[in-house]
Amino acid sequence: MKLSQFKFHLPEELIAKYPSKHRDEARMLVVHRKSGKLEHRIFKDVLDYFQEKDFFIFNNTKVFPARLFGNKEKTGAKIEVFLLRELNSNQHLWDVLVNPARKIRIGNKLYFGEDEELVAEVIDNTTSRGRTMRFLYDGPYDEFKRLLFSIGETPIPEYMERPAEEEDVDRYQNIFAVNEGAVVAPAAGLHFSRELLKRMEIKGIDYGFVTLHNSLGAYRDIDVEDLTKHKVDSEQMVITEEICERVNKAKDDARNICAVGTSVLRAIETMVSTDGHLKPFEGWTNKFIFPPYDFTLNNALITNFHMPYSTLLMMACAFGGYDYVMEAYDVAINEKYQFGAYGDAMLIVD
Repeated sequence: MKLSQFKFHLPEELIAKYPSKHRDEARMLVVHRKSGKLEHRIFKDVLDYFQEKDFFIFNNTKVFPARLFGNKEKTGAKIEVFLLRELNSNQHLWDVLVNPARKIRIGNKLYFGEDEELVAEVIDNTTSRGRTMRFLYDGPYDEFKRLLFSIGETPIPEYMERPAEEEDVDRYQNIFAVNEGAVVAPAAGLHFSRELLKRMEIKGIDYGFVTLHNSLGAYRDIDVEDLTKHKVDSEQMVITEEICERVNKAKDDARNICAVGTSVLRAIETMVSTDGHLKPFEGWTNKFIFPPYDFTLNNALITNFHMPYSTLLMMACAFGGYDYVMEAYDVAINEKYQFGAYGDAMLIVD
């Protein structure tokens, strides 16, 4: 497949800037990947496509407030710092992106907070992900982390073209998020409300969790036409023995298995065996999935509508079939579905 095959025109007004009023009341386009049949539903109808003892796999990563705004020493220039990942908790070292990058040099100090109570120093400009920054703080680690996160903002995607607001703290987070480490929310899970999870339990649909800490990698531009030459950012993930046992039993019992989001799809495909069973793992994945690709574990996928040229769109096409998914995108645009993390959902089933 070529990068140019994932081009389509997305009208600006179809990019969701705010979440739906209720998590489970976004629209949902259902794609039947064996026939290409399409259905227009509401997300809370998703359980109509599953039965007792079917299994949903969620990503329980938790988004942290990764976007900081500070001022450069001496000049007072406003600098945006995006926290990517913590490198060393004892030394308060973080991988970061800074904007505007041209104004920052090694040794520059930045001041954060209304009273400039947090100071950081740039110590390296040469990492592949951006800069390395050391926060200068002498107190206990927990105290530092609370201060850092109290200054930070919810890192909603730039395509929303607005500052984060109070409602984003709750809505740009899955209700089951527990393991802190993501800077991008697993968007498919945002549609699940507590009421919907309760309805799943009443119907006897089982579910469990893997962890994959979503990075900014999905938003990076792809600069090669030949997708086999593209490398994606590594992301940290955990698949426990317990979730493997439960998923594999559902597989052996011929139950439907639904991956909730492309991050879950990436995680399970990293550790699926040749016989279609899931194996435990703790480490990093740089798995890049694009068509054509054979999936052997799950037979359903919930995902949102993604941006042109994105690796997330490529994963959806790999699972649902390139022609069917791209046709569904044409229909979604004509029917004015909303795109992006706060947008509408797509359910791909057999």
